[in-house]
Amino acid sequence: MSKKNYFDELSLYEESEPETAIKKPKVESYSVIYASEDFVVVNKPAGLLTVPDRFIAALPCLEHQLRKKFGEIFVVHRIDKETSGVILFARNKDAHRNFSLMFESRKVKKTYLALVEGVPNPEEGIISLAIGSDTRKPGTMKVDSKEGKESITAYRVLEKFRKASLVELLPTTGRQHQIRVHCAGIGHPLIVDSVYGTKSAFLLSSFKRGYKAKKAGERPLLARLSLHALRLEFEHPVTMEQLSFEAPIAKDMQATLKQLRLHDCIKS
Repeated sequence: MSKKNYFDELSLYEESEPETAIKKPKVESYSVIYASEDFVVVNKPAGLLTVPDRFIAALPCLEHQLRKKFGEIFVVHRIDKETSGVILFARNKDAHRNFSLMFESRKVKKTYLALVEGVPNPEEGIISLAIGSDTRKPGTMKVDSKEGKESITAYRVLEKFRKASLVELLPTTGRQHQIRVHCAGIGHPLIVDSVYGTKSAFLLSSFKRGYKAKKAGERPLLARLSLHALRLEFEHPVTMEQLSFEAPIAKDMQATLKQLRLHDCIKS
């Protein structure tokens, strides 16, 4: 893979997206899952940038926050601002080089959880749809069979409801917005995705029968991408030890799942 393609894998243009009219919840602080002299693994909250914004440098970002705590920090990969979950940073140049090569050669197994519209059929499979830039919407991507790059995501439905499902996704490649584009490409976009889906927020009233909003209005169950980076698995580049790091499902997605189980379950 060329150097240019590798940086495409890192999703250079991943970060800021248009704000919606839905009021976003207050951004929680990150938590450290594991730290060594070579790397640190963090649970990133939704709403926090991975790296500095290209246009508004003053916006809070995880890279700067980690540098204050650990000193030297190197970005290895990224997840979208509105995605929660596990992310890894290198702490020295040698570790950065080693991890970069591992991501480049696809030796890091990434597992995501997503809440998507409807239930994919079949409930388990491989999405192989080439992805390229959408020139009509700068900063976004689209399925492009002619000029797009190879993009592969394995998926498996873990739990299904009447209007949504919880899906496990394992991207082999790492194109910008790959999971979001692939889910939309098979007709099951994330339940919250204002760019590739149909909604900027997920409301209890959209599936709970007889729901009556309070006078103050209805507060969304989920007001950010319904996507969580669950797990990273890889072989330590020096000790060769097999490592696995996991970030628990974020509270807002847990709350949404709880309500779906209560009010949107499929009755046998």
